[in-house]
Amino acid sequence: MNNKITVLLAAPRGFCAGVDRAIEIVKRAIKKYGTPVYVRHEIVHNKYVVEELKKQGVIFIEELDEIKDKTRPVIFSAHGVPKSVPNFAKIKNIFFIDATCPLVSKVHREAEQLNKNGFQILLIGHANHPEVIGTMGQLPKGSVNLIETINDAKLYNNLSSSKKLAYITQTTLSVDDTAKIIEVLKKKFPNIQSPKKEDICYATTNRQLAVKKIAPLCDILFVIGSKNSSNSLRLVEVAKTSGCKNTFLIDSKKESEINDILKYKNIGITSGASAPEKLVFDLINEIKKNAKVEVKEIEAAKEKVSFKLPKGLD
Repeated sequence: MNNKITVLLAAPRGFCAGVDRAIEIVKRAIKKYGTPVYVRHEIVHNKYVVEELKKQGVIFIEELDEIKDKTRPVIFSAHGVPKSVPNFAKIKNIFFIDATCPLVSKVHREAEQLNKNGFQILLIGHANHPEVIGTMGQLPKGSVNLIETINDAKLYNNLSSSKKLAYITQTTLSVDDTAKIIEVLKKKFPNIQSPKKEDICYATTNRQLAVKKIAPLCDILFVIGSKNSSNSLRLVEVAKTSGCKNTFLIDSKKESEINDILKYKNIGITSGASAPEKLVFDLINEIKKNAKVEVKEIEAAKEKVSFKLPKGLD
């Protein structure tokens, strides 16, 4: 064990307030209503969290018509849902609990207000992501246009030019990439309206800041998170552009080849907003079995955010 390794731990990392709240809603619903409890879509995008909740009696579905026992409660995931989903639940008399992150709900309300005020809305986000589907589904078809890239922004023409333009964004985007898209839109449409308060959430921003701090100091960097987690994928991109090309997204320690890792002196570790802290320490403990390890936590911001639970579960 002559091998000495420094683990640079990004802070903040892991669960954000919206994820904490969503998981707590599921656990309290199980306690209050018994099992099974249905959850539409993965409650948060993390394999480990989903598997743990399945063990506790959660049945994950993609659409409400998959519910076999309509007397059981269904929970909507943290990413938010189109308006058609709660409407369908009401028609079918399905009892539902909405675990949409309050910061996503803020974007939904923003979109509704802009639409009411006669704006054509541009949503900066990733096609087919549940949050984007949910936000676009707050309004009639055609009210929101999706902008995914700088090129989309350059090519966009406001066909309903009688309408004023405004943009909103998905909450889990790369801060830097989004800024570049906004720059193009503002150049092309000088009067485009911005959100009153940044739509990219505090947790996404802080985790990216923390990665920027550690990336230049790392020989290799691991982002713990699932492949379908938007904010985790963005952390990988940010790490690579901030000085650590050798960055990998892993679900758990099982995906890391410990023997390959041991040749590096400075190992960076962070985790996406839906990844539990347990997975971070599982990886650190695995490295500790094979080397002398010094853990240095590098903090980019302090977080004290928490969200209230829905009535009846608080």
